[in-house]
Parts: sequence; structure tokens; C-alpha cells
Amino acid sequence: MALQAGPSGHHSKDDFPWWLVVLVFIGIATAVAIVTSDLYAQVFTTIVQGIGTTIFVTLVAFSLAMALGLGIALLGLSDSLILRQTARFYVEVIRGIPILVLLSYIAFVGAPAFVALYNTITSPLVSAGWTDPLVVRDVPLMWRAIVALMIAYAAFIAEVFRAGIQSVDPGQIEAAKALGLSRYRRFRHVIAPQAFRVIFPPLSNDFIAMVKDSSLVSVLGVADITQFAKIYSSGSFRYFESYSILAYIYLILTIGLSLVLRKFEKRMRERHMR
Repeated sequence: MALQAGPSGHHSKDDFPWWLVVLVFIGIATAVAIVTSDLYAQVFTTIVQGIGTTIFVTLVAFSLAMALGLGIALLGLSDSLILRQTARFYVEVIRGIPILVLLSYIAFVGAPAFVALYNTITSPLVSAGWTDPLVVRDVPLMWRAIVALMIAYAAFIAEVFRAGIQSVDPGQIEAAKALGLSRYRRFRHVIAPQAFRVIFPPLSNDFIAMVKDSSLVSVLGVADITQFAKIYSSGSFRYFESYSILAYIYLILTIGLSLVLRKFEKRMRERHMR
């Protein structure tokens, strides 16, 4: 492992992760408290009911955001000025809006607008009795939240994809063109494998951030772990215990994911250097 210069100017090996030791100690102490204390056990059992919703919202919203972000990045790199400006407009506008504001806008403005548009399009079918008109309450709050997170994160992920694609040596792309590879095959066999190494670290950070930002869906009453903590604490007035356990669960998710993704990144980097 390469040596790094410390603050004193001397070279030393990478710092031992004492921060992780401290966190593990705190985690074990909290786990013991959950096992031995009826109160903490009850709080944990209540809050953890929302873990499935938190994971579902994170995975679905991030997957959709990656697909949309890739599309926006490709538009931003196209030969058409209109497409490039459209992609830039989307990125700049969405990145300038707080996620909480966007979440509320999609839930309470976008969803009714979608319902109105849907009913307008399907009005002949409704008149014929083949289907019923859609009402706003038919659009689940969870999916409104997922769409909002997708739209928000796609703007950031698009910039990650764009930077990764532009990091590929143009000479290799020209060589692929000279070999007669189609645009799709150039992207799949030449650009994507090299860009992935650049894209993976910031994409990992965005995924971990998505885990934390999924807590915003509780604003709409979606039953994730944050919502269960809010309900339990407001009913029992056990705010310290409720939010301590909530923070504990989020730390397990985020730090665990961070360590796994960091390990994968290190192996990928070592494989590339061989």
C-alpha cells in the first residue's frame, strides 16, 4: 500500500480505523441495551417494522434514478444542441430545488396533474363504461415519493455518468469507430467498462445518500422506519430512545453499505492495476 504524507511531513501507512472501533463499541453497547432493556427492545421492534419500506423505496428509486440519469447524460453528450440544452436545463433546475420541496411538489401538485391528464386521455373509455375515472387517492403516496426521489437524484447521477463517459480517452473511441463498431457496441464494449471505474465511487456515495434521504418519505406518512419512530415517540414521549434507535438503524445501514462498497471499489482498483 502506498505511503502517505502526514501532517508533520513524515510518511506513514494509512491510519488505523479507530473511528470504526469506536462505532463498533457503541453499536455493541446499543445492541446489549436493546436485548436487556424491555423499553429499548420495544422501541427497536416497533421502528424496525419499517425497514422493508425503507429498503424498497431506496432500491426502486435509485434504480429508476440511474436509468433516468444515464438517459439525461447521453442527451447532454449528444450532437444536437437542443438535446444538450434540454439536459442541462433539467440538471440545473432539479439540482437547485431542495428534495423536500420537490417531494411535496410531486405529491401534491404533480400527482393531481397526472390524474387530470390521465382522465382527459381516457375520457372516451370512461364514457363508454369500459373503465372508471382515476382519483388522486388512487396514486399511492409511496410511489409519489419514489418518483420525487428518482427525479431529484437523476440530476446528480446524470453528472456522474457524464463525467465518467468523458473520462474515456477519445482516441479509443475513434479506434472503435474505425473498426466499424456501432454506437451501441462502442458504448458497451469500450466506453462503459472504462467509465464504470470512474463512476462507481461517486455513484456509491449517491446510493448511501439515498438511504438517508429515503427518510423524507415519512413527510407523506409513508410507513418507513422514520415514520414509525415519529409515531412511537409522539405517543409515548420517548423521544430520546426512539430517535437514538432510529439513528442506530440508519448507521448500521449506511456504514455497512459504505464498508462493503469501499471493499468492492478497492478490489476493482487492484484488479485494474494488475
